[in-house]
Amino acid sequence: MTNPFTTAATTNANVACVLCGEVGGELVWQDQHCRVVLPAEADYPGFVRVIAKQHVGEMTDLTLAVREHMMAVVWTCELVLRETMEPTKVNLAALGNMVPHVHWHIIARFSDDRHFPNPIWGEPKRQACSNDHMRRQNRAASLPASLALALTQAFAV
Repeated sequence: MTNPFTTAATTNANVACVLCGEVGGELVWQDQHCRVVLPAEADYPGFVRVIAKQHVGEMTDLTLAVREHMMAVVWTCELVLRETMEPTKVNLAALGNMVPHVHWHIIARFSDDRHFPNPIWGEPKRQACSNDHMRRQNRAASLPASLALALTQAFAV
């Protein structure tokens, strides 16, 4: 059975790749090159992931057109996060050390979040403030619809 979240370039050698085998979160939008998901990150409402459909380890493994398209998708997601979540900062990260499949993390960051100002994958600095966290979760509830609308408008074919 063909996975609708990957392209034909994904081979049997890549079956162990979690981003080839799973959606990676709540699917918000997709096109022929990538998909946008909201991973279940309870401490970080306002966490978006843009995942390449083609299984490649580096951005330069993609064609120039696909690279430019993916970055335009990332920037659209960042803009929606900024408008919806009003964060202190937005982090953009493409590491691939743990999962060598091109994907971008777009993360709304707040000065009182558990890890700020450090990356979210490090040691926590503090407990999350429950009142602010609840308010952020409420704002994040509109992200699926806001992202889908902005991406559909920006990349209508």
